[in-house]
Amino acid sequence: MKQNKSLLEHQPEEELRAEYDFKGAVRGKHYRPINKGYTLKIYKTDGSTEIQEMTSEKWVIRLDPDIQQYFHDSTSVNQALRSLLSLMTQFPNLSKKGVKNTGA
Repeated sequence: MKQNKSLLEHQPEEELRAEYDFKGAVRGKHYRPINKGYTLKIYKTDGSTEIQEMTSEKWVIRLDPDIQQYFHDSTSVNQALRSLLSLMTQFPNLSKKGVKNTGA
């Protein structure tokens, strides 16, 4: 089988340097799905430590299926909300009245 010469030229001579030692390493040891949350430790300059539990409920907003068909990514949702906020500032009386929930 003929090998492409340009591919061979770009491959490193050695795979890993000798100082990289992965003996006993476990692949995926610290992997955990992001939706399970995580603990954030903040080390402050005064020597204190602040611990925050980060769960997906704090930063994930779930859209109902009927809304999801119109918004396929966070960019489109943010753009629509910014447009709505702009309208609310232009027509402050409308935002105070609120929108009736049709129960759909």
